[in-house]
Parts: sequence; structure tokens; C-alpha cells
Amino acid sequence: MPVEKINTLVVGGGQAGLAMSEHLSAQGVPHLVLERHRIAERWRSERWDSLVANGPAWHDRFPGMAFADAPDSFVPKEKIADYFVDYAKMIKAPIRCGVEVRKVRKLMGRPGFEAETSEGKIEAINVVAATGPFQTPVIPPVVPLSADVLQIHSNAYKNPGQLPEGAVLVVGPGSSGVQIAAELLRTGRRVYLSVGPHERPPRAYRQRDFCWWLGVLGKWDIEASGSSSQHVTIAVSGADGGQTVDLRRLAAEGIILVGLTREYKDGTLTFADDLATNLAHGDANYLTLLDEADAYVARNGLDLPEEPEARKAWPDPACLTDPIRELNMAEAGIATIIWATGYSVDFSWLQFDIFDASGRPKHWRGVSVEPGIYFLGLPRQTGRGSSFIWGVWHDAKLLADRIVSQGKYMAYEAPASRDMEISR
Repeated sequence: MPVEKINTLVVGGGQAGLAMSEHLSAQGVPHLVLERHRIAERWRSERWDSLVANGPAWHDRFPGMAFADAPDSFVPKEKIADYFVDYAKMIKAPIRCGVEVRKVRKLMGRPGFEAETSEGKIEAINVVAATGPFQTPVIPPVVPLSADVLQIHSNAYKNPGQLPEGAVLVVGPGSSGVQIAAELLRTGRRVYLSVGPHERPPRAYRQRDFCWWLGVLGKWDIEASGSSSQHVTIAVSGADGGQTVDLRRLAAEGIILVGLTREYKDGTLTFADDLATNLAHGDANYLTLLDEADAYVARNGLDLPEEPEARKAWPDPACLTDPIRELNMAEAGIATIIWATGYSVDFSWLQFDIFDASGRPKHWRGVSVEPGIYFLGLPRQTGRGSSFIWGVWHDAKLLADRIVSQGKYMAYEAPASRDMEISR
């Protein structure tokens, strides 16, 4: 069976892979996109049923196609997946679904790489790892699997009905954790939320969504500090039409806040004495953005109404003034722990020494230290927006330009007259 050859192989058919395909096509670069499941599979099968986008429809999209939903609405996850399917058709992306890339190795003695896939081998001059930042769910090794409690990652949570009766501990104060905790509370569950360090921007302020504020204040474009930059836990939600996440308000509604989950022994959980500190950090982040927004309005003379209510704080709940340091799970009736604790990357299929000790790629703006290998969709790859739908589109253009310029160098041939002069 002959080996298939292509200029650029893109691995992953989600938002990153499709953005890469659009820009490669625009530059006339022959390429192939391989997706082991369906287009945008994680949006369908690794998110909970009620999830909506965390940014409004006018912002969380590619430039070439708008959502059919109202611009200020927050699009449900299934519609987001459908959007990418439609986008792939619109740009005529050369994508093959159901094909897994198992290994990629360097070709010896000539340019390019060999990819071993579930449907045979492919040779490519360039390989783009567009598998995104949310690959392998991380569950900290705190509570042993032998404990009498169901433990799942937030990517496996679908709805309250799948959980056994009883209270739930949700670990993680980011977008997933707070939305899942709030949903469980509405069904009458007793809910504990373990809060670590986080940021919590306002959902909207002075009639503008926080995505708009981050844009005009230049915060989306803040440069990454290097290949070790990590995803920042941000508590923001588009649920129920979009509301500012306020952990004190959630506590007033019935969620019991605890500090960072530290240890487990003989059925008892121990929490760090950091709840007040973590809430204070989130509050400071929130108020700083309001201050910067007010300054921007004044400096530019914008006609945006003041919003003093945004600065009013909910009172400290009892769980903050008298924090819980230990919790016996049986006595508290906790039957489920949901770990909303993020993801790690898995690039084990790339057979190169291009990763640091924690498995993160060594790269600059997505350009690997191995010439011809590229990464797309990593957190803060070029800035804060890199792992967002709109941000990955712009990062893809940078990589496509790089692939084209490197191709021109590789195709260069010295003029014959100069060769003759050099040989004299």
C-alpha cells in the first residue's frame, strides 16, 4: 500500500484544527485534517447537558460565520458543535473523521515526518498538533478510589439525575465548578464547593460584556510569559442568560463554601485555611476590572451609564466567618465528588524530545523547538485568548504564515551563475 503524502498534516478536528485548515487553504497549502471522532466531539460528549458558551455569540465565533442565535445570547453546546460542522463545510475543509493518529516520527535523511494512523501511514513536511488544551481530565490523588463515594471529573458530569442521592462536593471554583454546583443546588441537593485561587470578572458592566472590556482594555492580547504559561481558573458563566459569578451570593443561596481540598483520611476531608484569601483575590480581580473600565469610559468620553450596584458586596456567609476545616463525608451525607480540576495535555503520540518535565510543549507562539512541528490551541499560546474560539483563529493565521515562509526557504535554489562563481 503506497504511503500518502501531504505538505501539512493537522491533527484534531475541533476549533483549532478547522481554524488551521481555513488559513492553510487561504495560503494554498495542501493539507489534511485528521479527527479521531467527530468534528468538535468534546463539545458533544465531554460537557454537561445544560452547558452554554461562556462568551456571547457575537464574540465566541470565527470571523467568517455568525451564529444564528441573538448576538448577546450564550449558545448551547450542541449548537456550538453544529456550528463547527457547518463551518467545515463552508471552508471545504479536507477533514477525515474516525482516523486516529498514533505516532509521529521524524523521517531520517530527508525533510518531514511519518505519521502512523489507524488507516495507514502518512508523510508530511509539517505537522500541527491542534488537539487543544482540554485533553486528559485531572483528578488529584486525594481521595482513594476505594472510598465509599462516587468520584467523577466534570467532563463526565451530564446532569443531576446521573448522580446517586445525597450531598455533592464540587472541587474547583472555575467556570465548570460554579455552574455545576449551582445547577445541583437548584435541584435541592446539599452542595459543598471547594474554592481555590481564581479570577472572577463581571459578566457585564456598564452595558458591555466582560469579553468587550477585555478587548478594549488590551487584556486579551497580553503576551504569554513562555511555554510554561498555564490556564488561569476563571469563574464566569453564560448560564441563565449570563450572570456575574459571586461566591458570596451562591453561599447565600445555599452552597457551602470550603477551602482548597487538601487531604483525606478515614472518611474525613481536610480543607486548607485559605477560603478567605481566595475569595479576597477573586474580589480584587473583579474590582480592578471595574476600576479600569471606569477609567476607560472617562478617558474616552463614552456614553455608558454608571453602575454603582456592581460594587455592592454580599455579606460574608457563615461558612466564611466560621470556615469548615474538616468534614466527615458520611456525616455530611456526601455521596459524590465532582472534580472540576482542569486538564493536562497528552502529546505522547509525538515521538520527539520537545516537552518539559511536566509534559508541556517547548514552543514559542506555537512554533516547536522541533522544526516542522507546531502546536495550536494551547492556553496563552500567544496571549489570553489563545484557547478561546476567536483567539485560536488568529493564532492559526500566525502558524499558517510561518509554514508558508518556511516552505519558501526550503524551496530556495541558488542561481546557477552564483554556483559557478562559488566553485571557482
